[in-house]
Amino acid sequence: MDDSSASYIHMVQHLIEKCLIFHMTKEECMEALSKHAKIEPVITSTVWNELEKENREFFETYTTSKDDEDRMSEAETSEMIQKMISDTSKDSNKDNNK
Repeated sequence: MDDSSASYIHMVQHLIEKCLIFHMTKEECMEALSKHAKIEPVITSTVWNELEKENREFFETYTTSKDDEDRMSEAETSEMIQKMISDTSKDSNKDNNK
């Protein structure tokens, strides 16, 4: 993957994380990014699915809290996303140091 593809995917990931802060479902996020950022829903869906695979525990908690209508506060969601970003960057640093 070239740098422009990687940076595009990183941008989509960042926008998905913003959607998570606003407690959007995958479908709401796909619609919002399509409408406001002109990102094809299939791209949003693919990146979302990869995030789910890499961060299964976060998404299980996120989905459960949405189902219960007992949504996490913005601060809690932000904290979890920051942890997710931190964990991801630690993993990529490990990969880069191999």
